Amino acid sequence: MQVIGILFKVIGGLCLLLYGMKVMSDGIQQASGERLQRALNFMTGNRFIGVLSGLVITFLIHSSAAVSVMVVSFVNAGLLTVKQSIGVIMGTNIGTTLTAWMVSLLGFGIDISSFALPAVGIGFIMRAVKWRYRDFGSAIMGFGFLFLGLNFLTTSLPEITPEAVSFIADLSGRGALSVLIGVGAGAVVTLMMNSSTATTILIITLASKGVINFEMSAAMILGANIGTTVSAPIAAIGAKPAAKQTALVHVLFNVIGALIVIIFFKPFIWLVDHIIPGDVDTAALLLGNEKARAMIAFHLTMFHTAFNLVTTLVLLPFVKQFAALVSWLVKDRRDVSGENVPYKLEYQSNILQDTPELNIIRAEKEIRDMAGLVSSMYAAFSSGLQSLKKTGDKEEAVTFLVENMKRKEEYADQMREALTAFLMECTREQLNSRSEQWVSQLLRIIADLEDMTDDCYSVGLLLERSVKKNQIFREKEMNALSPYMNLVEDFLVLLRECLGQNLTEEQIGRARDLESEIDKSRNKLRRLGRKRIEAGVDVKTELLFIDLVRRIEKLGDYCYDIAEALSKR
Repeated sequence: MQVIGILFKVIGGLCLLLYGMKVMSDGIQQASGERLQRALNFMTGNRFIGVLSGLVITFLIHSSAAVSVMVVSFVNAGLLTVKQSIGVIMGTNIGTTLTAWMVSLLGFGIDISSFALPAVGIGFIMRAVKWRYRDFGSAIMGFGFLFLGLNFLTTSLPEITPEAVSFIADLSGRGALSVLIGVGAGAVVTLMMNSSTATTILIITLASKGVINFEMSAAMILGANIGTTVSAPIAAIGAKPAAKQTALVHVLFNVIGALIVIIFFKPFIWLVDHIIPGDVDTAALLLGNEKARAMIAFHLTMFHTAFNLVTTLVLLPFVKQFAALVSWLVKDRRDVSGENVPYKLEYQSNILQDTPELNIIRAEKEIRDMAGLVSSMYAAFSSGLQSLKKTGDKEEAVTFLVENMKRKEEYADQMREALTAFLMECTREQLNSRSEQWVSQLLRIIADLEDMTDDCYSVGLLLERSVKKNQIFREKEMNALSPYMNLVEDFLVLLRECLGQNLTEEQIGRARDLESEIDKSRNKLRRLGRKRIEAGVDVKTELLFIDLVRRIEKLGDYCYDIAEALSKR
């Protein structure tokens, strides 16, 4: 009966620890997760910066699984390449060790309950009050729950004598087989808990209480690093081949690293013993002493850190080869024919992690593509208009242009429908108020972009009508129109640069200047058209010219509306 009581206390402490980690991670991501995710997206210029960004963000979120899910999502959205993701994944493995260091330094050196309960209380009050920092209250409360769970774990386990766990000693004396048993046990426990950090904390706690010896604990930590790789493949289910390749990178990195350490297990233990002073064998005989427990915790934490550091240092120079290997193992078998494929964008609600902001970032990338579609339609019209006088068969050329623009306009309609449905799915998730407001702005931007494709198609039809009625603009009119059209083209380029980021004061000022210049040019061209009508030129051609000026100016208005929406982020 006593054993059952202890077991339930241990399970309760473990569940409280896991709950604390989740609350803390969710709180940090709700408070600043969007900024962290954007930092992860833009801090991958090279492999070394990628490692650093993965390390820092994993420590802040306290979940390598969460960051690996982010990375897979970014690759799936086309925001990161497989090669860029490799450095970040290496960094996540190092970053997750920092949480173990925090627990080892605080959890085994001071009275945990002295600050754990106050943290829960302060966090709860911050969470209950509706203010801008309420999400940080969740993070503080989760921090308190984490250490309360650790306190329950350490106090619930009785003092263990070597005789009571003699069967573990038997398993530990079988050389390489013992290491493999430990690795397997660590992997299974991590799969069950879905958290390598929680598994590592549990292993350190059990080792400090004498339940498992040091070598078996070290082997189980290796297994925990293998078990945690399951998150990335699950996140990649149904994703693009590049995302599956990224998930495979995570698996191969940890498995290869574990194999290296298994082969050199004894030398690796010797290295850790020389980095951290003290003899763990002696400490194991003095488990009633807090310093001895702390020594075992520090040795295991250093083993965890050294394993990930050494693996990163060994494999970092082979990033290109790694990317080539996973590309060969997971081939991209998508249809690359020139046939038109309907636009699809499926919402991904990840079963491992509630991160709707990731889907918002994914939508932003698609919206940038939509802006690119507008730019391509406008550029095609501009190029067609300017080259029309030099074209032999004008009707054939303009018909080809209009058909091409019609296909793009229909594709834009599909994009608007899919993106709107996608963002509405995002609003059904637990978004913070800032993200909810941003989704509303994105819906407005999508509508404006689709209206712009309609207008681009309309000016294409206008050009087709002018050709069929032989109302071709003269050289003088084209020379007057060209700078005006270039202004709108510059505005479209500015929008593509701004989508997905906060507008700077310089960009906002540039948008105002372009809007003002477009309005001035419009008025000037209108006056020019009226003067030519008064001078007796072909009225229908000049009315067509004025109509074209009006429609192009409308595109500039849409550009300014979108710039205003971006400035409210």
